[in-house]
Amino acid sequence: MITNEFIEQLKKDNITVNTDECMKNHTSFRIGGNADCYCEVRDTDSLRKTIFLCKKHSVPYFILGSGSNLLVSDKGIDGLVIHLSGEFNEITLAEDNVIRCGAGSTLARLCNFAKNMSLGGLEFAWGIPGSVGGAVYMNAGAYDGEIKDTAIAVDYMDSSGNIKRCRDDELDFSYRHSVFTDTDNIILRASFRLTPRAQDKIYERMQELMERRKEKQPINHPSAGSVFKRPENGYAAALIEECGLKGYEYGGAQVSPKHAGFIVNDNGASAEDVLGLIEHIQKVVKEKKNVELCCEVRFVGRK
Repeated sequence: MITNEFIEQLKKDNITVNTDECMKNHTSFRIGGNADCYCEVRDTDSLRKTIFLCKKHSVPYFILGSGSNLLVSDKGIDGLVIHLSGEFNEITLAEDNVIRCGAGSTLARLCNFAKNMSLGGLEFAWGIPGSVGGAVYMNAGAYDGEIKDTAIAVDYMDSSGNIKRCRDDELDFSYRHSVFTDTDNIILRASFRLTPRAQDKIYERMQELMERRKEKQPINHPSAGSVFKRPENGYAAALIEECGLKGYEYGGAQVSPKHAGFIVNDNGASAEDVLGLIEHIQKVVKEKKNVELCCEVRFVGRK
């Protein structure tokens, strides 16, 4: 339960905290009610103190990245939303061909840093609108590339506040999954082993993929990216389009007329609109194609 004592203790620990924070401002969908509290933590010690304080006061907490794969309830979020900033945005060249990046950094900043260091291997991630922590959490991927191709180590904080490291095979990467998926462990930073490559070649590839995104994806409309995981032996977007659902509207939510794998916030959509549209798509595709589509977007908040 959020109390004045809880909020004052956060402030004493030099943590910026806001109450009744509108989550529409923190998600790419531009959807969601208010969080009871929202704060930014700038270093590992502050994060540990915040987690311990939440446990002491029985306050639920949620770690927010870029909010790009998230649908927040219209009724908002109970407890404290924690956003990683400060040292969690730092990117460094740790050793030859290895970049170390904080979980709070965007993939765009990581890709640019790699390009400037003449290191290739992350071009596929250019244009994915997410944080590095979120990308590791779900093994983000596009255009025949995935985070698992370059990630070699991840530092994280467990539920007891201990800092630990997972390496290589311990990361348990698979399609849209990692060892961190559905756990309470908090990703702090990740290391990526890359390949020396000419800057102009890296830039050309990044631009090529960005043009493909602009051509095929509704990047100028609020969305959470691809809504459904890729089904076995097929593509969700193709199945949805074959079922005649491209452009289908449910309240303010719409199956993108540009790419049927995306749901866009076309006209002030609510979370309920999006959930209703997801359910309708799953129902129609199951009836017509006998395929069960699994949702990739994460729903959080009050039911």
